[in-house]
Amino acid sequence: MKSTYSTLINLAFVWGIASAAGFGAMAALMLMGDWSVMQGLFAAAIIFFGLGAALSFLFLKPLPGPVRPGTAGWGGMDAGVKPAAAPAPASAAPKPATAAAAAPAKAPETPEPPAPDAADAAGTRPAALDAARAEGADDLKKIKGIGPKLEKLCNSLGFYHFDQIAAWTPAEVAWVDDNLEGFKGRVTRDEWVSQARILAAGGETEFSRKT
Repeated sequence: MKSTYSTLINLAFVWGIASAAGFGAMAALMLMGDWSVMQGLFAAAIIFFGLGAALSFLFLKPLPGPVRPGTAGWGGMDAGVKPAAAPAPASAAPKPATAAAAAPAKAPETPEPPAPDAADAAGTRPAALDAARAEGADDLKKIKGIGPKLEKLCNSLGFYHFDQIAAWTPAEVAWVDDNLEGFKGRVTRDEWVSQARILAAGGETEFSRKT
């Protein structure tokens, strides 16, 4: 209430000065400058409002209130003093160090299969004879696919008789197929083993009847 009363007094004082200055200027212009009443009033109005506004800005501007000790500076905080950081919530507290996560178990290495032996890759050599039995060698040309040259090659490898060929296993067939120079694969292709079984038992094949 006291502040409002003081403001009204100051306001009346400021605008009173502006009014006095305006009317004084009006009277001076009319007496010394031969101005008309309307011209004097216009000049007085300009001086009144201009001077009143200027004095109001200078003398009626609100002064800052009292500053509470220790709150000087921007935002009511001491200049140059940073606010203390708020304590971290309990949930944000660092967790105690735990043991490092165990590395993923390495998959056991599967041992590579051993390289096949050269002898296994080529099959198994059949049992051979150093020479034909006492009754003499069988006529291997009765087996389809064996001619005179191939018969000599079989004899050189130690194969003279039908029962030898009839007893060959798949692995032994593979070995002979791979070692018939110039005739590789002939044992399997012409089915020597099945023919030799018939001939070794004293039978005949369709091919042996023609020879």
